[in-house]
Formats: sequence, C-alpha cells, structure tokens
Amino acid sequence: MTTTVPRTQDLSEGALGMALLDIERGDLPTARRHLTQATTQGVSTGSNASLFHGAPALEFVLARAHGANDHVRAAVDRVVDARLTAAHRRQTTGGLPHLAEWDLIRGLTGLAALLLSRRPLAARLPDVLACLVALALPARGEGRVVPGWWSPVGPDGKEMAGGHGNNGMAHGIAGPLAVLSLALRAGVSVPGQVEAVGTFATWLDRHGTHYWSTATHLDADQPPKAEPARPSWCYGQPGIARAQQLAALALGDPARRQAAEDTVEAILTDPVRLAQITDSTLCHGYAGLLTLTRAVASDSTSPERFAPIIQDLHRRLAADWEHLPKPGFMEGRAGAQLALNATDTTGWTRALLLT
Repeated sequence: MTTTVPRTQDLSEGALGMALLDIERGDLPTARRHLTQATTQGVSTGSNASLFHGAPALEFVLARAHGANDHVRAAVDRVVDARLTAAHRRQTTGGLPHLAEWDLIRGLTGLAALLLSRRPLAARLPDVLACLVALALPARGEGRVVPGWWSPVGPDGKEMAGGHGNNGMAHGIAGPLAVLSLALRAGVSVPGQVEAVGTFATWLDRHGTHYWSTATHLDADQPPKAEPARPSWCYGQPGIARAQQLAALALGDPARRQAAEDTVEAILTDPVRLAQITDSTLCHGYAGLLTLTRAVASDSTSPERFAPIIQDLHRRLAADWEHLPKPGFMEGRAGAQLALNATDTTGWTRALLLT
C-alpha cells in the first residue's frame, strides 16, 4: 500500500462512505464500484490514516461485508503501531496531546473502535485502550495541573491561550469515554479502565453542557452557564449523553443512565433547541440525532419514551435529506439514507461510537 491520499478514501465524504450505504442495503455490485474508486490511487498508511481515512477506514468498510483480508489488517496494524509509538513518545516527554492523537475522527479512539469490532479481537487493542486510559491522569500545562487530555491549542488547531479541554463525541473526551465503556461491556479491559471511565464521566457531569472547556472554566467554582447550542452527535449534549449512558451501562450506574436519558429527551423535545438544527447530516443534523436516539432507546428501560422523538426526527429527516448537496456519509445523502433506513445489520453505527 502507498501513502497517497486521494479524497475518495475518506470515510466522511469519499467513496468509502458511500460504500457503507451500498453494503447495508446488500447492493454489493455498487459497493465494489465505490471501493474500486476509493482505492484506485492507493490507500494511506501515513500519519493521516485513521478510522475516517486510509487503511483503517477501508478495513472498517470491508469488514461490514466480511471482506477485510489479512493484507488490509496488516496495513492497519502498522498504522496502529506508528500511532502508539508517537503517543508513547509524547507521554515520555510530558507534553500535552493534540486532539488528533486520541480523538475519534483522527486518533486512537477511532482505531480502538475499529479494533474492538474485529473478530477475533485485535492483539493491539489493549495497548490502544491503555493509551486512552492514560489520558485520565492529570498533566501539567501552562504551569498548572490540567486534565490529561487537555490540548495546548484550540479546537481549530490554532494557538489558544491556556489551551482547551474538548468535550464532544467526535473530537472530545466523550469519544474515549464511549469506546472504553463499549470495551468494558464487551468484556475487554486493561488496568485503570474502570477508573478512567469514572474520571471522564465525572468531568462531563460538570463540563458537558459546553462544547469545550477553557482555562477560565478550570478556575471557576462552577463552569459558567452554557448558552443553548445546536444539539448534535458530533458536539453538544446528545452525543455526550449517549457516551454517559454507555458509561452507566458499563459501570452499573442506574442514576447516571437515567440522567443521560433524561438529557436526550429534554433536549430533543425543546423547540428552541430543535430550531438550531440546520441540516439533515449524520455529523450535526437530524440523521445523527435520529440514529443516536434509536441507540439510546434500545438501551433504555423505558424505550417507549423515545418513540415520539424518533418519529419526529424521522419526519424532519425524510422531508429534508434530498436537499443535502454532498453525496457522502457524514455530511451527505448516504449517511442520511442510512439513518432513514433504520437498520444496522452491518454495524455501521460503530463508526459513530453509538454501538
């Protein structure tokens, strides 16, 4: 495999993402055409390779059709080894991590989700989980003690005074919380994993109403009240609430589960919050919220409370998805159609850490 990086191999918006819809529908001839388009110029195993790009993205899609071979898995293992080496090097120096080291879209959380879905389970999975667990240890940055996942730069990757702690599912600590919780539910654990789940969940109890936390939030007795923001899977309270529900299920914490489910219900029945949703995408629109709510309902002791929400989100999505200008998975029509289909026979929702 080469390290060229054509856009087509991007799971978010490239042909790989469109193949997910084909496979879920059982349309393997069209899936093969999309897969050929995605791989004709090579597949990245470089530093940009992740669950959403390159060889790991290819393995995830092929595995939905039970088609990931040893060649692909070996390429992914090389990616994982390189990312682990870089993370261990950073830990040794005592520096703070960048989001791309560990988040879902670009980092170790996404690779953990992929390795957790392998059968048999990947030999490297415990090492990846251990790196995520290590984020729960306090660190020093800007001359002060900060959470171990604190980034020295802002959410946009640019310099930010005091850095920030990202809270969302796509790029924040809700992602490691979700994947560590899913691993515990699957019977996979490493030393300190239960404690790390508790640390991340407790942080989000305090800070999870914000997309991210700043140094000012650390200094406050209580974080400032968050302004109502767009609810979504990628950022915001619905995605965080699903991660909290998964943590509660892993830890056997009924109070936390109830609180998470109450949050989803309250937000997605609030007309003011719903009015802030501006599109039908999986990432930050109706498709993601619909898929998320189905997952929350499936793990709830009172799934019927979410039936009206699911019906409303389905109606909104059905009325709007064809207006999406992009064809792909995370921000396009393929992802919206996956949500509308209301099936997950291939396990495609694992890419979102919902299952």
